[in-house]
Amino acid sequence: MYEEIAQNKRRAVLYAVVFFLVWVGIGALVGLIAVAFSRSPGRPTNYGNAVAAGVAIAGILALIGIAYSVTAGARLVLAVSGAHPADPNQYRQLHNLVEELAIGDGVPKPAVYVIDDPSPNAFATGTSPNKAAITATTGLLQMMNREELEGVLGHEMSHIKNYDVRLLLIVSTLIGMAGLLASVVWRSAFFMRPRGRDSEQIMIVVYAAGLLLAAVAIIFGPLIRLALSRRREELADVSSVKLTRNPEGLISALKKLADNDKPFKKFNHATAAMCIDDPLQHHEGRFHRLFDTHPPIAERIAILEQIAHTQTA
Repeated sequence: MYEEIAQNKRRAVLYAVVFFLVWVGIGALVGLIAVAFSRSPGRPTNYGNAVAAGVAIAGILALIGIAYSVTAGARLVLAVSGAHPADPNQYRQLHNLVEELAIGDGVPKPAVYVIDDPSPNAFATGTSPNKAAITATTGLLQMMNREELEGVLGHEMSHIKNYDVRLLLIVSTLIGMAGLLASVVWRSAFFMRPRGRDSEQIMIVVYAAGLLLAAVAIIFGPLIRLALSRRREELADVSSVKLTRNPEGLISALKKLADNDKPFKKFNHATAAMCIDDPLQHHEGRFHRLFDTHPPIAERIAILEQIAHTQTA
């Protein structure tokens, strides 16, 4: 299992590149549709320039989204989650464990945040080990003993060291941007009243852009995100055990998370993919499971129990 971590990093980068290409492909299709429905009989049609313009615009938008996620995405995630800096005196054990794990993993100590929420959960965010934060809910801190909390924090520390947090942050930002642009396009289509001989062509282009952006926000984007996240959760579990040398702590923590019936009130669909336990998995219907970003906790526990058995054999 350990040797798969390096391979999975390369695979994750590939998924991120594919998502960028999807954005560029949208621009190319919109450009192609625009020129196809606006051409005049008897006049040569330059498809190449239209496609190039669409690719350039879509590429610029995607790069803006990536730049925003790198510079301000982590702060936005913490803000919308209601996280606040953990007081070193009030949360001394939390700070001590994060510092010990950071030393053991050879990375700087991440910033430590707390969310006032009775549901047990935790997530990491940031763009690099030098600019990262670990957040835990008050429910998690109350439920877990020291070994269990160490296992959970080791899991989040592994996401930071493996740069999982940056990839998820970028992809989640691009998904959100696609949804926002789709909403803007559809609202524009509702209020637009184009006139003249090209009015129908303009509306076709607008509808096509709205449909393509909505497809990215609703289908392609979440599929890319779950491809990035599902396997990485199991690998972060394994990396946590490698760091703490105590599989029983994380196994016990995951069992408690599996029995949790308290909904995480201060989550959103972007941060759900970052949590150690998907808040939606316990409280949504079957349709959501098609887009689960986490493997079932039972599968994760089974893998850790195999490792624990190997260590004691």
